[in-house]
Amino acid sequence: MPRGGRVALVLVIVAPGQGAQTPGFLAPWLEDDVFASRLHWLSTVAGLDLARHGTESDADTIRDTRIAQPLLVATALVTSLELFPHPADAFRLIGAVAGHSVGELAALAGSRAITAEQAMVLVRERGTAMADAAAITPTGMTAVLGGDRDEVLATLERHGLTPANDNGPGQIVAAGTTEQLSALADDPPAKARLIPLSVAGAFHTEHMAPAVGHIAKLAVSVSVHDPRIPVISNRDGQVIHDGRELLKRVVGQIASPVRWDLCLDAMADLGVTGILEVPPAGTLTGIAKRALKGVATFALKTPDQLDDARAFCLEHGEGSLIETTPTWRMVVSPAKGTWHLAEQLKGTGADGELLDAGTEIGGVSSLRDTIAVTAAHGGQVVEWLVEDGDLVSPGQPLVRLHPVGAE
Repeated sequence: MPRGGRVALVLVIVAPGQGAQTPGFLAPWLEDDVFASRLHWLSTVAGLDLARHGTESDADTIRDTRIAQPLLVATALVTSLELFPHPADAFRLIGAVAGHSVGELAALAGSRAITAEQAMVLVRERGTAMADAAAITPTGMTAVLGGDRDEVLATLERHGLTPANDNGPGQIVAAGTTEQLSALADDPPAKARLIPLSVAGAFHTEHMAPAVGHIAKLAVSVSVHDPRIPVISNRDGQVIHDGRELLKRVVGQIASPVRWDLCLDAMADLGVTGILEVPPAGTLTGIAKRALKGVATFALKTPDQLDDARAFCLEHGEGSLIETTPTWRMVVSPAKGTWHLAEQLKGTGADGELLDAGTEIGGVSSLRDTIAVTAAHGGQVVEWLVEDGDLVSPGQPLVRLHPVGAE
């Protein structure tokens, strides 16, 4: 989106998911006393010695879902504070955030939709519940690299497998029972390479359904806020600006596929110019290099890179309109497309109109589909920021509302 008559810069911060951790990766970070004390606080919330697991534990230990997930989220949260010592700087510079799988909890906390402590309680319970679900049936995951996409998906369907992670061109992770994965090994898609993954089970499939129920019950008691930075959802690549909807999606994601390919599409629609991955970094920036040609990337791995990482953020960061536009409560576009005002609001949805919570205010149409947009919290229309038929970008404010009953 042009600002000041020039092409805008857009910085996206991403947090990796399970499998990115390696033995000893936290050692250089823990030389900083402030980092160590912050990690100790989150370790206390998680009930785990994350410093020990990030420095001394071997690969098998930190592969354990109960350990890996809290370790990843805590690392993302504490290193983000190192990157942005003053959180206001983050809101001023970051155009959007996203997290792969469990990394979404770090993204929610970074956007201020939930607190760091809430994220750690949820990830502690998530890791335990997913490990318990994985123990019910022998399951696993296999990366399928290369091959024709349609043929790969057809082969997985034939074997009863789920494309649990769709990470972009030529990178799909199949998940299912050990028997199903064995059948895939005997009958792979043409021109595809299979790599069995060392994971505890078939994450992001129906096999994780028992974990969803437990986390959903906990989520009911979590107080949430609408994010101050646009969050790109793993479920479908939409930009979500309703805190409760974000949390609902993260819970459901436990048993449904991660569509990182659609997250990459959303980043492209945003006009991303720079992607920075927080530690343990490398996986997501590697995918981005292949999928988003010409977009600068920065994999933050060690604290001696912090000065360069901050410079990278300054170079690409101009923030989001959610943070810079005056607001009581904002409804934003979930995707790129053409804005269409709801028929029932045409001629009536002017400034001052009172909208009930959940009112459908219109939709965003693309070549793929039309996404309905609702005013989740309702309120009185302060100002419409787009007109019927306008082209909109992901996260672009559509209407500003005054909460009912607010002064």
